[in-house]
Amino acid sequence: MGLSFQTVPTPAEPSALVHPPGRFADVRRVAETGSTNTDLLALARAGAPEGVVIVTDHQTAGRGRLGRVWEAPPGSSLLVSVLCRPALPLARTHLVTVTAGLAAADAIEEVAGFRPSLKWPNDLVVETPAGTRKLAGLLAESVVEGSTLRAVVVGMGMNVRWPDPLPDELAATATAVNHVAGREVSVDDVLAAWLAALERRYGVLHAEGGIATIAEAHRAACSTLGRRVRVELADGAVEGEAVDVDDDGHLVLDVEGTRQTVAVGDVIHLRPAP
Repeated sequence: MGLSFQTVPTPAEPSALVHPPGRFADVRRVAETGSTNTDLLALARAGAPEGVVIVTDHQTAGRGRLGRVWEAPPGSSLLVSVLCRPALPLARTHLVTVTAGLAAADAIEEVAGFRPSLKWPNDLVVETPAGTRKLAGLLAESVVEGSTLRAVVVGMGMNVRWPDPLPDELAATATAVNHVAGREVSVDDVLAAWLAALERRYGVLHAEGGIATIAEAHRAACSTLGRRVRVELADGAVEGEAVDVDDDGHLVLDVEGTRQTVAVGDVIHLRPAP
């Protein structure tokens, strides 16, 4: 499996590309950019249609949640953003990110032979003897007019073919697809599989009953549920058992017998008490 690309001078001036089939066929590759999300948000605000994809070998200003910097050696990771214009109410925007995360798990299973889980709110992870290790992170940014959702740009950074061992500053929290698979894995193969899976999952989201279907698939894939967790909030931290993800994408905790809903925060999976 693979995609054929030509390099584009800038995202705003794409060259003709060989298109993969499906809704997400307009794939534009740049050798280097600041942030694929930033580039694609500009195109979205300028009226670009749903389905534009920007992929790069290296980001100089990649970012994750809460403004964190996302760094990766050139060529080691899948760094990609897609433009969606979903027919969803604003409160359900999170389902686009969930759909992309489920599609990423599908792609890794197809290409690398193992299936990661989703860690709330927006990571792909695998469980190792040493604990939870991150494979990928997703970041969704929206274009909203009034109370109307006009566009969602979903960016993903996935560790695909990293050297072994990982740098010391990452080894305690991260891993890569090639490390888990035990063999080399092609970034373009993962991209092709992800776009195909995203086409399927996004179609489900917009089908009758699709919102409930994707939400339930999220609950089934979410490794945070059923675990004791600590959630780092802006004003402190809370510990409890993660018992649900509600229809608005919020994490529901059981904190000493009281339900508490968390809209945003960093989750740490805690080891079970001995």
